Amino acid sequence: MNRKIRTRLLITLLLTALSVYLFAGFPPAVAKMKERIHLGLDLSGGIHLVLEVVTDDAIRAETDQAIESLRALLQKQNVPVRQLTRTQTDAIFASIDRSKDAQLRDAVKNSLPDWEMRQTAGQAPAKYTIALRPDRVLAVRSEAVDQAMHIIRKRIDQLGVVEPVIQRHGGSAKYQILVQLPGVDDPARVRDIIGSTAVLELKLVHAGPFPNEAAARSSLNGATPGQLEILPSRESEDTGGLFYVVQRVASVQGRDLKTAFVSRDENGRPAVGFTLTREGAQRFAQVTEQNIGKRLAIVLDGKIQTAPQIYTRISDSGVIEGGTAGFSPQEARDLSLVLRSGSLPASVKYLQSGQVSATLGANSIRAGVIASVGALFAVIAFMLFYYRLSGVNAALTMILNLVILLGAVAYFGVTLTLPGIAGVTLTIGVGIDSNVLIFERIREELRAGKTAVAAVAAGFNRVFITLVDTHLAALISAAFLFLFGTGPVQGFAVTLVIGLVSNMFTAVFVSRTLFEWILARQGNGAVLSI
Repeated sequence: MNRKIRTRLLITLLLTALSVYLFAGFPPAVAKMKERIHLGLDLSGGIHLVLEVVTDDAIRAETDQAIESLRALLQKQNVPVRQLTRTQTDAIFASIDRSKDAQLRDAVKNSLPDWEMRQTAGQAPAKYTIALRPDRVLAVRSEAVDQAMHIIRKRIDQLGVVEPVIQRHGGSAKYQILVQLPGVDDPARVRDIIGSTAVLELKLVHAGPFPNEAAARSSLNGATPGQLEILPSRESEDTGGLFYVVQRVASVQGRDLKTAFVSRDENGRPAVGFTLTREGAQRFAQVTEQNIGKRLAIVLDGKIQTAPQIYTRISDSGVIEGGTAGFSPQEARDLSLVLRSGSLPASVKYLQSGQVSATLGANSIRAGVIASVGALFAVIAFMLFYYRLSGVNAALTMILNLVILLGAVAYFGVTLTLPGIAGVTLTIGVGIDSNVLIFERIREELRAGKTAVAAVAAGFNRVFITLVDTHLAALISAAFLFLFGTGPVQGFAVTLVIGLVSNMFTAVFVSRTLFEWILARQGNGAVLSI
């Protein structure tokens, strides 16, 4: 055996051993295979969700922020404003003395460049409606969906879900998100974590607590000023009481949060501790120092968790307590998780919620494996019958092709789906097609009177360009499937690409090496059975 053939055989053996190790380890074990191959939703079970982002919430938040910016600017310029509130259509309603309307126009122009100002005719004092430009409305809605996807991905990553699918769904005007989570065994908890808006705000308490909302409203003479709002406490979910009047503008918001972690309250019950960024800590320290003796409400998703009294200056940390009942350990862990990942820019609602059982996934795996193995044995039987001993060469190269494919799937962390198994089965068909092309070309060379060694060399050399053309065309098709397909279709494309590359190696490199090795062992007068 010459050095060239020996080197090729060594490369083939090393690649085979590496692929087996990547796929199953040594010795092969089903448990290790499950750890190394990531299974998709249709194979491992899990949940399938379609969420709709309530982008109106993002528009309202943009409007409230614009109101506060405009109010602060007008106060700085000593411009009295009769009324500055958000309308039901999420525009800004402004009422001002006619002598000051020019200053209002300048303030809107300078501080709210994305807003349009329109006067209501025939009114004294002057009344205006200030609304977002239509193009900016669309941009805010789209940004809310993109940000929601980012936050949901961060939350799911912290849950340890492998290879989740999180993408836009239903077109650009639908504001929907598709979420597929394979291997999830507690779908209710995941839905709660995904759907939690987790907007954390620290607001100064103006008055309260009150036993009900009517009592809180009567303390304000029946009308809530624009800078105040009435919020329920966490206990009101069970008792129907305890409402507070708080400042509408938060002293510290969720974006000022640096981190959150499970902690304990003063009674030893589970709570959530948090630390603030430098800017948030400075603002928090200033607020607490100026309001010693008052209450500070810790608000989460519009509900007051606790409202402790401020006894001293607080700089960069705090604790969220679970009210009189306290948090459960799981609630404390989940709350710290969603706070660490950030708050959603808008609430979400579930349009579809489905669950794939692990049993169905196991049945799919069994059916896919049976189909693949059946196809492999059928092809091997045909090759052995039609090409006799040369069919053994084809069988070995096709089996090695599958081994390399599975090793690459494990190494690159590809999520294997049912269409992915179809890609594996298709790889068997591509492999047999390549072998048939090569063997038929070698037969033609033998009929032309060439020796076995010369026929093998000529057959592989002349069919190489044909194989490159066919594989390249299939690779281009698979690339388009990956770029424009979703989830399972992409899984099919990935396994097909890997199968095509590995088949090119086994059909050309390995198959030729085996032929040349057998012929070299026979010496002069070697005969090829094909």
